[in-house]
Amino acid sequence: VFAGCIMEENTGGEVKVGDILPEFEVVMSDGSLLTDDSLKGSVSILMFFHTSCPDCQQALPRVQSIYDEYSVKGVKIALISREESSDDISSYWTDNSLNMPYSAQDDRKVYELFASTRIPRIYMSDENGIVRYIFTDDPVPSYDDLKSSLESLIR
Repeated sequence: VFAGCIMEENTGGEVKVGDILPEFEVVMSDGSLLTDDSLKGSVSILMFFHTSCPDCQQALPRVQSIYDEYSVKGVKIALISREESSDDISSYWTDNSLNMPYSAQDDRKVYELFASTRIPRIYMSDENGIVRYIFTDDPVPSYDDLKSSLESLIR
């Protein structure tokens, strides 16, 4: 599993900085519907993850800290799994005191709208749905990296 997160080759065909978020629709853990359109109008963070990925395990508490600080300020923050069940995610969330909304995806359909390899993937978009920052596992972003990038998007 470690090699699956860390050693994947980049094959292109990915959402890049300056691109508009692709069209997608997922049901979140709280029952709400998340779409590319629902993210527009606010600065947003979208993270793809798998709880067994060591780089994701580093990034998740940092994104949780961002969520704690910025979701109350109107930043929309959502996480989408890459091939992981709701039961596994729920257990991990409980064990690690996470409370961010997530969408469990048993496949890669939504993920592949954005990328073909590498997690974590964190997309920060402006209020128009334009991707302004992308973070992956090379390197895993620090809290300060995430915060300073987010601050530059908040007007």
